[in-house]
Amino acid sequence: MIAKYLSEMWSAIAPALGNHLWQSTLCAVLAGLLTLLLRKNHARTRYWLWLAASAKFLIPFSLLVSVGSHLAWSRGSAGTKAGLYFAIEEVSQPFTYPMVSVNPRVTFSTLSLTPLHLIPALLTATWLCGFVLILLVWCARWRRVSSAVRQAAQLREGREVEALRRLERAGGLQKRIEILVSPASLEPGIFGIARPVLLWPDGISDHLDDRHLEAVLAHEVWHVRRRDNLFAEIHMAAEALFWFHPLIWWLGARLVEERERACDEEVVELGTEREIYAESILKVCEFCVASPLACVSGVTGADLKKRMVHIMNERIARQLDFGRKLLLSAAGLAAVAVPIFFGLVNATPIRAQSQADSAASGAPGFEVASIKAHKSAGTMEMSRLLYTPNGLSATNVTLQTLIRDVYRVQESQISGAPNWLNSEKYDVDARMEKSVADELRKLDPMQSLPERQRMLQALLADRFKLTLHRETKQLPIYALAIAENGPKIQEAKPGDTYANGIKGFDGRPGGPGNIRMGRGMLTGQALSMADFVRALSELLGRPVLDKSGLTGKYDLALQWTPGEGELPMLSRAEGTPSGPNFAPPGSAIFTAIQDQLGLELESQDSRVETLVIDHVEKPAED
Repeated sequence: MIAKYLSEMWSAIAPALGNHLWQSTLCAVLAGLLTLLLRKNHARTRYWLWLAASAKFLIPFSLLVSVGSHLAWSRGSAGTKAGLYFAIEEVSQPFTYPMVSVNPRVTFSTLSLTPLHLIPALLTATWLCGFVLILLVWCARWRRVSSAVRQAAQLREGREVEALRRLERAGGLQKRIEILVSPASLEPGIFGIARPVLLWPDGISDHLDDRHLEAVLAHEVWHVRRRDNLFAEIHMAAEALFWFHPLIWWLGARLVEERERACDEEVVELGTEREIYAESILKVCEFCVASPLACVSGVTGADLKKRMVHIMNERIARQLDFGRKLLLSAAGLAAVAVPIFFGLVNATPIRAQSQADSAASGAPGFEVASIKAHKSAGTMEMSRLLYTPNGLSATNVTLQTLIRDVYRVQESQISGAPNWLNSEKYDVDARMEKSVADELRKLDPMQSLPERQRMLQALLADRFKLTLHRETKQLPIYALAIAENGPKIQEAKPGDTYANGIKGFDGRPGGPGNIRMGRGMLTGQALSMADFVRALSELLGRPVLDKSGLTGKYDLALQWTPGEGELPMLSRAEGTPSGPNFAPPGSAIFTAIQDQLGLELESQDSRVETLVIDHVEKPAED
């Protein structure tokens, strides 16, 4: 059971993790190219670029995308933006979006456990072991330094204190840095974030004259001013979470290297002679035999030989010119603006096309349409939605039923609607021009259905003033998968015309792709799994996603004993009932799907597309 749960969790997390790692790796590569371009400029610039690349591992682009989604106010057509959105999506998210199974309340069969089901458990255990090991290493190092701090004595006077106070004023620090003399064998370094202290090894001052002492202290003051310990902790968090990614450790080395170089540059620019500063670092190295700790910003970090060469150069670094400043500004703006724009385009509302727009674009529309409030004839009156050869006829239907049918969604996928959307009943009679009807008759019913639905969308926009947009939300769904003993469905015969099969709107044979649903039955002709899961969505009142992996066309004949309260689900030619009276979880249809088709339904949560109603009005009486 645990292996199955972890397998489902892995199927949910792995694609999102893959997208995040791919995006973060790309950002690190781009940061590397920028640092290469800025290799002759100040090290602090390159440090911020590497730090941004490290922080990207902790900040998924999906957060900025969600910000863009909430900022979307435009209600125009997506148009070209939608195409750009999908292009960006394909590049930035190459992995399949997850279907998450979170505490499934209903499981209709148990998957057979194979060695593949153990892989998620092994990967999760491996990551957890690495995560805990790294935390233990960090804790051990922190405890070592913390112990040194507790054993240290505060230095209140002396040349070290006087030099430090002078450098604090020169560096513009508001808070004083306390000096703690430690008997431990540590290099001088800054410990702490909110209240940093300077750990000063006992006896090191005897090896430094005043100029060397001031150079070492200046280096530590710049660590405090730059808040290097805080940013080091941020990268440590990224290392702990993504320890398995080699790039994260390479980034850590680059951060230490550029951090020390940045402090070197600041000390030299402050007026310290290069020879004196280089000698001071070498004297510290001679005194301290222990390696610097990750919890401390010290003096001797990074490649010492390269630092010496860098310090002794006549011109350590040059200022950023206007072109490079413009490049960095554009890169920073793009890093934030692109995912926000991505979210804006994703949530760009799609206004339901009006009849006038439909006619202008060449799409067919209804010639005449009548919408009236339904006069109830009894509490048991059936709701019907019927596509006829000449148009549409609906009786006792709510607007929610019309939206659900025309946009092929379920009630759980419609939000933002007023209460009357699912309570006010209407009778609709719409007829198309004879020429349009004649053209649609040349198509088989399943080919003409999308055109009829577009016409109904235009009618809803015109008469109900309906505007909406699409969003993705986490909702309960059913996942259709192959059962333990394999599929039992029959593949369709190529070229079968189904002369004696399901009849269409005008009584003609419907041909391949047609489906008929009734009380306790479902029949399909040469259906794809996409068509089948759409039909199941209508039967179950919940989105159904295909995870079967079946790619063919199939003839389906499904029968079950309908439970109490289930209304008949009719074919498109007979009508569609409204209301939430669908097959409940655990009803006979689930068993029938497994026994008769060799498939199974599992209750899961997943992100699915939903419709958000922006505006709607009650129609004027005809």
